[in-house]
Amino acid sequence: MSPRAALAGIGELKPERNTHGVTTMELLMRVSAEAIADAGVAPQEIDGLLVGPQVGETPQHVPATVAEYFGMQPSMSNMVDLGGASGPGMIWRAAAAIAAGQCETVLCVIGNHRNMPPPRSPNRNPAREFDTPFGASGANTSYALLMQAHMAAYGCRAEDYAAIAAGSRSNAQNNDKAIFHGKPASVEEVLASPLVASPLHLFEIVMPVAGADAVIVTTAEKAARLRHPPVFLNGAGEKITHRAVSQAPSLTSGPLKPSISRALAQAGMRIQDIDFLSLYDCYTIMVAATIEDAGLCAPGKFAEWLKDNGGMSCEARQPINTHGGQLGFGQPDLAGGMTHVVEAVRQIRGTAPNRQIKNCRSALVTGNGATMSEAVVLVLGADL
Repeated sequence: MSPRAALAGIGELKPERNTHGVTTMELLMRVSAEAIADAGVAPQEIDGLLVGPQVGETPQHVPATVAEYFGMQPSMSNMVDLGGASGPGMIWRAAAAIAAGQCETVLCVIGNHRNMPPPRSPNRNPAREFDTPFGASGANTSYALLMQAHMAAYGCRAEDYAAIAAGSRSNAQNNDKAIFHGKPASVEEVLASPLVASPLHLFEIVMPVAGADAVIVTTAEKAARLRHPPVFLNGAGEKITHRAVSQAPSLTSGPLKPSISRALAQAGMRIQDIDFLSLYDCYTIMVAATIEDAGLCAPGKFAEWLKDNGGMSCEARQPINTHGGQLGFGQPDLAGGMTHVVEAVRQIRGTAPNRQIKNCRSALVTGNGATMSEAVVLVLGADL
């Protein structure tokens, strides 16, 4: 982590339920231009490129295809494929490439349109052999299994998880980009929404949207000369434990637990020191498990902790997902994890409109891929 890098520019497109006549490449170009302008760097200063795997225009040679479309010739490029953890995973990889002297300023960009379904792999794997034949097909049933296991182990109630969805919807009312802006939902309304995969209700599941996010990562020295106060990467952790939920070593705890521990140790901080929790929230159970895996409370006690925390808003002791999270903002496919990075940068900069946390100096960002399988954690701060 030496020299430690800084996040100097951000871009985020307003999510849309569907897009027509727009390619993923166009969305990536648009959000990249926004991030570059936000950082105040010239396009030719970008010498590193990290992209997500789902670029519908090409199944392979993804970085080269994106670089060519952008008119770039980077000295470092790669594709990061960690599901919803891909965005946060790009950030520390960019910092590592900078520390290795391969580049100075890296564009990290990810997004997707929604007028073409993503390709499906025909390859055999444990999920296709041991999950799908028994009805565990897709994320809804897999995360329902995790939620059932959590409820059975600790006696948590349906309304405990529903409070997370309600909190996310409430936060989304302060973000005019959010897909559910103007559409709050109470705990009762969450529980009254259709049961999709027991015990998961419709409002406890992210709404897929089109969108894109981008972040510029550069050296701490260069960031200090740019348009905004630098947001430093002070710690990172990553862990993969499995792919198919049938192969998970635990159904109540995941790879975020060691990842959070490693990131905090690198930053020299305790979880209680963190001002803002930007937690990946594809499903309500994901937030519940993350709160517990972070060591904020004992297993099964997330609901009590949330109540003592004062909820999830910017006024809470440790606010959570002030932009609405993916449950309130929407999930732009694998860019969902990057939305949490962008919101953390806004909060630390002090530029989160209508939802600014007072004296926000640090943030914990989590990314999750597959079924609580792939984890990336970042500790971001206003200070090195």
